[in-house]
Amino acid sequence: MASRPETATASKENGRPEQSASPSKSSAAQAPMKGADIVVEALAREGVELIFGYPGGTSMEIHQAITRSKIRNVLCRHEQGEIFAAEGYAKASGKVGVCMATSGPGATNLVTGLADAKMDSVPVVAITGQVPTHLMGGDAFQETPIIEVTRQITKHNFLIDSIEDIPRVIKEAFYIANSGRPGPVLVDIPKDVQQAMDTPIWPDQVSIRSYNPHVRAGRENIELVARAIRESKRPLLYVGGGIVAANAAEELRTFARKTGIPVVQTLMGLGVFPETDPLSLQMVGMHGTVYANYAINHADLLLAMGVRFDDRVTGKLEEFCKHGRIVHIDIDPSEINKNKEANIPVVSDIKYALEDLNGIVDEGDYETWHAELASWREKHPLTYQETDDEILPQHAIDLLWKKTKGQAVISTGVGQHQMWAAQYYLFDEPRNWLTSGGLGAMGFGLPSAIGAQLARPGELVIDIDGDGSFVMNCQELATLYAEKIPVKIMILNNQHLGMVVQWEDRFYQSNRGHTFIGDPYGDGIHPDFAKIAEGFWVPAERIEHKKDLSTALDRMINEDGPYLLDIIVPYQEHVLPMIPSGHTFADIITE
Repeated sequence: MASRPETATASKENGRPEQSASPSKSSAAQAPMKGADIVVEALAREGVELIFGYPGGTSMEIHQAITRSKIRNVLCRHEQGEIFAAEGYAKASGKVGVCMATSGPGATNLVTGLADAKMDSVPVVAITGQVPTHLMGGDAFQETPIIEVTRQITKHNFLIDSIEDIPRVIKEAFYIANSGRPGPVLVDIPKDVQQAMDTPIWPDQVSIRSYNPHVRAGRENIELVARAIRESKRPLLYVGGGIVAANAAEELRTFARKTGIPVVQTLMGLGVFPETDPLSLQMVGMHGTVYANYAINHADLLLAMGVRFDDRVTGKLEEFCKHGRIVHIDIDPSEINKNKEANIPVVSDIKYALEDLNGIVDEGDYETWHAELASWREKHPLTYQETDDEILPQHAIDLLWKKTKGQAVISTGVGQHQMWAAQYYLFDEPRNWLTSGGLGAMGFGLPSAIGAQLARPGELVIDIDGDGSFVMNCQELATLYAEKIPVKIMILNNQHLGMVVQWEDRFYQSNRGHTFIGDPYGDGIHPDFAKIAEGFWVPAERIEHKKDLSTALDRMINEDGPYLLDIIVPYQEHVLPMIPSGHTFADIITE
């Protein structure tokens, strides 16, 4: 994935970054401060205005310091909720999301979110309290070695064992999280370090040996790409979340419209190019459109930008874009040739690469290629059946898109509802689509919507969720009410783990392996999400008939505060098209 760097050159080693930072000249006359206050002041100096934090014994010193600052703490009701909220904040704003937990179970509850942020390249700084240094390694109450636990699922992590290191480490943490390929950074701070006193020296810049996130491809590499484009008859842009991270959507749009090259987007890249644009073939991959996957299969040149050739896109790797040359542009050299060998590999910040390409490319003659793709779009449109009374999830999302004119910020959990939202809610702008892509973490929808709403107050934020995913973090309804956060929740409730059911139907002779999560006694809909929401003092309703859908959506959209709409949908629906895992375009299922 790719990101637009912001500050001076830095470098990363295996292990702890080189301790090198220039002190601020204005810090000499400052009075001694408590370690916890230094942490909070360091956060404020990074522009942090909001933290998602749940206090505990080893983090309460920092929470006390927050009460003495101008930083707002949002009390999510579970640490997993808070790190998902921090991710939603980061994805919706482009800023670093910040969360904080106590040691032991508080810290381990962040693990899923850290793994999710690592896989989806989300800039997050997670701060954890730790037992006092003299107790570390002795199995003290609520001690876990969170540095070791998270080493493989963070971009970097730090254990601060000296109060003097706090200003430097916090600055480095933000720099690492938000430069190069973004990712999560964990900072573990023992309680005695928080309680110590010191006169801080504030660094004004970062320099970390061997970490160079400012990568711009040489002119000769850009010329190679431009020449390949000129020689191509059926080129295709395959773009992903790296475009979002690099804030390069405008450069991509300029490039596509200047050349006339059609565009397919990954799940994480939705919105970087307008899905309503004639050049857009929408989403590619397992549940992408037939015409997007056809384009991949028949392109003679694939321009892969800010993508990592994920298995949910490629299917059978050796057959993916078998007939075309591949240009792969990415800021992370470890992604080049990792899954699919590139004919023209280019390591570069994608924003720089597109800026340079836009200066030398011209409009191509792709009329025949466009006509070929248009015929496939006409033969295999993305569509669903009409019903008289049942509410199909595809119809509910399609109607929501029309009512909101595609302008809402949409978050999701993981499962069928996630794929239907990706298919039927068309995104014309980046950072309006928040989902757990690489890790596929259920429970992501509601807390990430909370983060997005706080990042962009005044905008319409809707969590499109499934009954299985929603219940995993439904406690965050309390956060909605207490913090007065007007997130809307639309649950597509089929009483089953829908995506697993779909696989059971397709590949396991419909044998149900514990995928029914409704009422085991057959007496009705279970659980009653409307009653649960009302117990948290969040207005809610349930609907079961198609005739009630339109007005119910209007009530949800127009509610001033939070609102939950529970929509009962049939469990027999499958997400189509579908390319089975490890298969090819030739195996695509459309009915």
